Amino acid sequence: MGKILAIDYGVKRIGLAVTDDMKMIAFGLTTVSTTEVFAFLSDYITKEKVELIVVGEPKQMDNTASESEMYIKPFLKKLEEQFPTVPIKRHDERFTSKMAFKTMLDSGLKKKQRKNKALIDEISATIILQDFLKTL
Repeated sequence: MGKILAIDYGVKRIGLAVTDDMKMIAFGLTTVSTTEVFAFLSDYITKEKVELIVVGEPKQMDNTASESEMYIKPFLKKLEEQFPTVPIKRHDERFTSKMAFKTMLDSGLKKKQRKNKALIDEISATIILQDFLKTL
């Protein structure tokens, strides 16, 4: 069995999360800079069996695409070209950043740690993936 990898795309940073082999639990993997993400993914997908990639889909409250979608489209195209054997699905990512911040508050992280945007991106990817797992 393979894992599912989730991506929370950002212009500067990309949060990544992955499931366990049984696809029951999502774990934060890391956050990488946008310029280094394909090198990281190539290495990771070579070492781990990834059978699906889930990319967060930012939407407005009226269900239309958000402005950041224009940055995600070229990223998705390159992702499909670089990993043609791994299917890609999209999943609604509305409110994940707010949920990530609340998770950080609830877990007792200090104010300085809560300002760590890379950690917020990683937690957001984990929330996207955990929410996606509920649809399986």
